[in-house]
Amino acid sequence: MLENIGAQAVRRNWWLLALRGVFAIIFGLIVAVFTAIQERGSLSRWGWVLFEGILSIIAGIVAFVYPGLTALVLLYLVAIWAIVTGILELVAAFAIRGFAAREWALGLAGIISIIFGILLFVFPRAGLLSILWLVGIYGLVFGILFIVRAFQLRSWASSVTA
Repeated sequence: MLENIGAQAVRRNWWLLALRGVFAIIFGLIVAVFTAIQERGSLSRWGWVLFEGILSIIAGIVAFVYPGLTALVLLYLVAIWAIVTGILELVAAFAIRGFAAREWALGLAGIISIIFGILLFVFPRAGLLSILWLVGIYGLVFGILFIVRAFQLRSWASSVTA
């Protein structure tokens, strides 16, 4: 019965996963790839940022092009994506620590991404409905942390130029 409820939820909401894929493409292009290419002269580790952006684009394309994948396969793709980007965010937080202060938001975003990915691997059959809730909560928390990070960088940039 729980499986039927999950299948019904996926039938009604599959387009949300496709939309998430589109947003992942847009986010990857605008933030990571654009920043990496634009700042490659001043960022010593711009390749990591570019890699994360390309990885996000690939994850978004896979989610958008193959909506018929089983929920379990998509779950593992999201889990791998979350763990890899979380590791890259942690690496970036420590790599630029001397360059810009207050890297806690980027590091915390990385830790949350890794925990989210691990939880998806540990509890893959927790139900399709629960994964929709987890993805939504993860997206909200991750988005809030990146908004905090954006304001931190804006504040830091203003203090440097002042």
